[in-house]
Amino acid sequence: MRRTLPAVCVVAAVTAAAVVLTTGGWGSSPNEMPTSSFFDGSDPPLNITDEHFLDGLLTANFSYMSCRSRYEFAVYHHKHSSHKPSPYLIAKLRKQEALQKRCGPGTAAHKKAVRRLDSGEGVVDNEDGCRYLVYISYRGLGNRMLAIASAFLYAVLTERVLLVDGGKDADALFCEPFPGTTWLLPRPGGWFSNSPLRRLQGYEGGSKESLGNMLQSGVITVSTDGNVSWSTPRPPPYLYLHLSGAYGFHDKLFFCGAHQRLLGEVPWLFMWTDNYIVPGLFLTPAFSGELEAMFPEKEAVFYHLGRYLFHPTNRVWHAIKSYYHANLAGVGQRVGVQIRVFQKKQPPRSVLDQLLSCLRDEKLLPETTDAAGGNSTSSRAVLVTSLSSWYYDRIRDEYGGRIAGGVHQPSHEGRQRWRDAAHDMRALSEMYLLSMCDVLVTSGYSTFGYVAQGLAGLRPWVMPRAPMWAADWREGLDPGDPPCRRAVSVEPCFHAPSAYDCAAARDVDLDKVSPYISRCVDVKYGIKLVNESNGQW
Repeated sequence: MRRTLPAVCVVAAVTAAAVVLTTGGWGSSPNEMPTSSFFDGSDPPLNITDEHFLDGLLTANFSYMSCRSRYEFAVYHHKHSSHKPSPYLIAKLRKQEALQKRCGPGTAAHKKAVRRLDSGEGVVDNEDGCRYLVYISYRGLGNRMLAIASAFLYAVLTERVLLVDGGKDADALFCEPFPGTTWLLPRPGGWFSNSPLRRLQGYEGGSKESLGNMLQSGVITVSTDGNVSWSTPRPPPYLYLHLSGAYGFHDKLFFCGAHQRLLGEVPWLFMWTDNYIVPGLFLTPAFSGELEAMFPEKEAVFYHLGRYLFHPTNRVWHAIKSYYHANLAGVGQRVGVQIRVFQKKQPPRSVLDQLLSCLRDEKLLPETTDAAGGNSTSSRAVLVTSLSSWYYDRIRDEYGGRIAGGVHQPSHEGRQRWRDAAHDMRALSEMYLLSMCDVLVTSGYSTFGYVAQGLAGLRPWVMPRAPMWAADWREGLDPGDPPCRRAVSVEPCFHAPSAYDCAAARDVDLDKVSPYISRCVDVKYGIKLVNESNGQW
């Protein structure tokens, strides 16, 4: 009797080695993606069901040929289809889509709002009530995806139109998520335009337009009873939200209910973040009730938001499907391992030993050859996605003779390239290939791994990482720690939450203030969402 054996996908992202693509990769040069026809002649899926639209999460108001991944995604991610979106979340999404179409770029309402912004009018138009949240593109693709999902949820909660200042590659990576409109921020007018939208990349924590600065300078005043108000006759036309990892105390007051009520009066908000701030929104009294209604399964927030927002363009989706069917299809079970090395002085051998110990201790790879047991037809396969070929070569040497499915690596580019469209297209492809696995092992702190586990709906085994700022890579690592630990939930980690309780006016222990907030296994000061009754995944 034959047993179904697991397939193993090993994903590594490290800062080393030259850019050389392996056989069977995306193409013959670092900047290549598959260029054969995106539309391979196949027809739309027959008998389209609720599963194709993720049980109502997606709308049917898009053509199949314009964005094939929207219709085909579920075929590759059906393992966790029992985790359905709530009717309340679906209703909120349809309402947001209508708002985006009514107030989005190209509409009379948007043109009027931009004119008011440029002229310095700090009043929301009472006729259309359109208010805007602009996400400012920041850091690598994994950070950006987590931040966009966070910004979108905040936009839904505050009834704002989300516009993404996504850089040059946003439209090359993702299909439009909202029917009949665009989520991309249009470029402001001519070179001599003084629009605040032209200066989005110039804001920082100390900017006078930031929430923190306005609190410190007295533009926003706080009374002895905790109420906040404007010291000026009317609100400013826009306000900058600095929510990056190094933000200060006054910027963190964004998560206070009183400050949220004041922000609601500002027509335009510009958000700069590289964080998954969703757990912080759950701890904000103004939003907690709505969020609990939208997400009965607290671990499913990014699972639903990521699947709703991020649909790879036809070119990227073609690359994903082609590689999957050429290398991973037909195996029994897929296990993905993703490595990111932040400490440049850490020897690659120590990272490899940690990975191999985790795989061995958790029995994720075989000790003996699959073929010996006569199981080659349902054999394991190993997928390595890495910036380096070094890990791929050694994993192939270690396991290549034991697993009949072979060891594969789509690309290795040597280093991360920000704002490089071709690089980001390959990174997105490999995140989705990871998400098509059945078990994940990831590197702590890595947003690349967070996106993959969220899309897959899998709790990964997480490997501790050496601190990037330490003089000695061993500093901060406990030699008694196991090589990997199981994450407490599917959700990404919020690396830099605010511990300040606005009502009590003091810091609190965040993992003791809510039944669905827990500490992350990879970031001791980070928090993440968990189900009150865990073990549902």
